Amino acid sequence: MNISEQMIRDVIVKVLQEHGVCPCECERQIDPSGIIGIKTSTVKLEPFEGREDVKLKDVTSLDEAPRMGCGVMELTDGASFEWTLTYDEYDIVLEGNLEIEIDGRVVKGGPGDVIYIPKGSHIHFQTPDRAKYVYTVYPANWQQG
Repeated sequence: MNISEQMIRDVIVKVLQEHGVCPCECERQIDPSGIIGIKTSTVKLEPFEGREDVKLKDVTSLDEAPRMGCGVMELTDGASFEWTLTYDEYDIVLEGNLEIEIDGRVVKGGPGDVIYIPKGSHIHFQTPDRAKYVYTVYPANWQQG
């Protein structure tokens, strides 16, 4: 039997999750009921597609939350990127100003605001300065299918 690096990584992540340690390296609490509390301010974001002005990190795995995905994203320096959603998404703005452009129109959100983006939308995520927000997606396994 060949043991791959990915297999070892998967086993380590599973053991960490079972012991309440977050693979996304953030502060969180896992209750035996399945409830998970996440301190968004502690999530260590990673560059998205090699960009330093767009960073994100999923905060739950498919094992933990098989139906809904969740993560934190940050846009800086007036970042913008184009995206077509293959899932439904809610964005909850934590800091700054998030703009969703579609067909030349812009929906804006500031701290505390919620923006819903339906599946199939072809948009630009953007900010005039900086935006940090929580995204939730349904289904969680949108990349698989």
